[in-house]
Amino acid sequence: MSVHKDLMKHAENQNKSYQQFLAWDQQREQYIEEAIELCKQGKPFSTDKINEVTNKMNKINLRIIPIKKNVTVEMVKEYVNSKK
Repeated sequence: MSVHKDLMKHAENQNKSYQQFLAWDQQREQYIEEAIELCKQGKPFSTDKINEVTNKMNKINLRIIPIKKNVTVEMVKEYVNSKK
């Protein structure tokens, strides 16, 4: 019975980690959209918040979670320019 409880606890912890990853992923996408909008308007922007969340996401140790790349100001500008 102890093994069953350990497996259940492990699964629960993995689920919590995955739910946190999903929440951060949503926040990351929001920050990316904000940077894109500021770039489109010719206003200054930073990728610091994006990369702060990205680094948190990459620390979650689950095999099913892909590693996310940090975003640079140049990447945002290239994206915006490609959509013109």
